[in-house]
Amino acid sequence: MNHENNDRTYRNYLAEIGFSEAEVSARLDEWFDQMFTVGTPQCIYGEDSVGGYLIDTGNDDVRTEGQSYGMMMAVQRNRQDIFDKIWAWTKRYMWHSEGQYVGYFAWSCDLDGTHRAEGPAPDGEEYFAMALFFASHRWGDREAPFDYSVQARDILHHCVHQKELTGGEGDPMWDPNNYQIRFVPESEWTDPSYHLPHFYDLFALWANEEDRPFWKKAAEASRRLIPMSAHPVTGLTPEYSEYDGSPKVSPWGMGSSFYSDAYRVMLNIALDTVWNGGCEAYETMATNEQNFFAGIGFDNTKFMDYRLDGSVNKVRPFRQPDAEPMERPALHPVGLGATIAAASICSHSQSREAWMRLFWNTPLRVDKRRYFDSDLCYFALLMLSGQYRVW
Repeated sequence: MNHENNDRTYRNYLAEIGFSEAEVSARLDEWFDQMFTVGTPQCIYGEDSVGGYLIDTGNDDVRTEGQSYGMMMAVQRNRQDIFDKIWAWTKRYMWHSEGQYVGYFAWSCDLDGTHRAEGPAPDGEEYFAMALFFASHRWGDREAPFDYSVQARDILHHCVHQKELTGGEGDPMWDPNNYQIRFVPESEWTDPSYHLPHFYDLFALWANEEDRPFWKKAAEASRRLIPMSAHPVTGLTPEYSEYDGSPKVSPWGMGSSFYSDAYRVMLNIALDTVWNGGCEAYETMATNEQNFFAGIGFDNTKFMDYRLDGSVNKVRPFRQPDAEPMERPALHPVGLGATIAAASICSHSQSREAWMRLFWNTPLRVDKRRYFDSDLCYFALLMLSGQYRVW
């Protein structure tokens, strides 16, 4: 695979269905400015004397997921100023300098940096590493903590070797036997939306020399797992799964249905297709999912929590084990619509253009739950415009 950015061609799928290059470029700028300009109704970004942070507006916290997403958006848009502010805040408040989580990042903090949780969420670490490598290649390394490639390699080394590095106190983020990413380091199960084989291909080129064979195997393992987790008719994937792809019910009683985390799987296979050409299994998943949602209708207000077979799921309210199960709408319907549109990169469905047009005509959310939707929307926009690139 050729990962040199200057030798690659990136398709603008939105231009192919009739939107001008100028319109697409303007939308990229418009949405970025709305998300990162404090005071706009769409804003999910804040700053303090230390740096910058993305706010999960639905939970009023800062998460490694959002911080790493913000860094990826910033490096793709050539905004080193925002990138460095987010990384400075992350390294100051979220990074563990000792203990079982040394080298990892606390996944949730208050806006003042106080930890809500100590443990890490591996999707943050893998995005941090990828964004840092891209920053190094695009802008060059500087003094710590802005020696981007050094920071990236250190994160990945901990992800693989944490048990040795902590004298057995900590756990690695990838299972050393099957090369699959874990939901959290202590778990023996996974989250299909965490699997980013297109990232691991690049880690196999840029990580520490001794770790590169591991990342090659991780890419292979993830490309096996993703299709195994998808329903053969609907293309839907669970939020959490066992290592064989079968749905996993978490200790808190959720995770086996197609819900918020699972939306990201379509983004991931779309980006793997953009960077590496995809595969027949991805095409089947994307086509099936677009066809399933086309049967529901091109109206994101109708989106629900679904079992993998497409039936509407019923769940008890969180932490209310004696309550009556009930149907629940999608918590992030705008973001889900964006990921269905991104599936057009892989799909052969007759609805693929209609999903891209619906996405184009849907503005960013402005209510309290806008954070996750906006992240998914911006990544979908980058992919569909040909601007989500390997650097």
